[in-house]
Amino acid sequence: TAQPLAPSHRSEIDGFMVMDVMNAAAELEREGRHVIHMEVGQPGTPAPKAAREALRSALESDNLGYTLALGSDRLRQRIAKHYGETHNVDLDPARVIVTSGSSGAFILAFTALFDAGNRIALPSPGYPCYRQILKTLDLVPELVTTSEAGRWMPTAEDIESAHLKAHLNGLLVASPANPTGTMLQPERLSELIDACHRLGLWFISDEIYHGLNYEMPAATALSYSAEAIVINSFSKYFSMTGWRVGWMVVPERLVRVFERLAQNLFICAPAASQAAALAAFDGDDELEANKRTYAENRDLLLRELPKAGFEKIVPADGAFYLYCDISDFGLPSPELAGRILEEAGVAITPGVDFDPVRGQDYVRFSYARSNADIAEAARRLIEWRQKI
Repeated sequence: TAQPLAPSHRSEIDGFMVMDVMNAAAELEREGRHVIHMEVGQPGTPAPKAAREALRSALESDNLGYTLALGSDRLRQRIAKHYGETHNVDLDPARVIVTSGSSGAFILAFTALFDAGNRIALPSPGYPCYRQILKTLDLVPELVTTSEAGRWMPTAEDIESAHLKAHLNGLLVASPANPTGTMLQPERLSELIDACHRLGLWFISDEIYHGLNYEMPAATALSYSAEAIVINSFSKYFSMTGWRVGWMVVPERLVRVFERLAQNLFICAPAASQAAALAAFDGDDELEANKRTYAENRDLLLRELPKAGFEKIVPADGAFYLYCDISDFGLPSPELAGRILEEAGVAITPGVDFDPVRGQDYVRFSYARSNADIAEAARRLIEWRQKI
């Protein structure tokens, strides 16, 4: 008999561990356990009221058919205006592309900019889906190890060194970063962009956590280069994870390149989500209230987590994460996270998701929940620590 056909080698990627932890937590919840979710990077709040009302209206008055592949004109214009309001950048709406979340933007960017076998530098620790998406496209992720001394961000020298070793074709950096929450100061962002231009590398800036910054303003790569590829989303600051709508800004000369790919790969981002996203810009009061909640949660955890043994916390400038060194516990991060879930009812993410080399010694806490949830999680963790 014939052997069963095998799937492609491109499909041989790791699972997204955050989602696996969610599955394990859901299993406990089916058994009647109460779990506090600190594993997943999503707000505990719904989309702004204005966005929900806009969708309600669109359901009554719009057939919500295909939009243009680049996105609705009104939404692209509003996103461009946003850069003027927040960064004093005069952006042509023609350079804005609305995508199916930032994930759709990464697929478009990696496909448009790189050929099979090209090498793209990624800071480590970092968002795991970058490297998995690259692998599915027959691209090579080159992990650049960051350190406490560099505030867990790469330097221009790091990229020059990596390029000498591996002949890079691009660099992707997120600021604020996942999982660390650390940020690039504007001068360091500018230096990285200059280094990429000098070396002939594409620079991709993941700005999905913009708006969620506590220690310093977030700078956009668009302030320093018209050649940078900027990716953002309505998921995090705008509290619209499941709506799957994001955007990217590309050089004017590449708009048609991206449009052809978007037409064929996605047709368009969901029309219903685009209608809601346009109105989400009117939700400032709610969104800033969410941010204040995150800031309070961050302060509480920085104060309480050391009482539970999590004393080595990476400086967190933004996003809604704390990345903690757990080497003193004497357990690898998947085992420690599993025990905390089972014994304390708190779901957290093992660091191996973000750093295949050093992640055994780290875990990530997401604090994008209510004040009450985070306070209860801290109480449970302290109580758990006292029992072991």
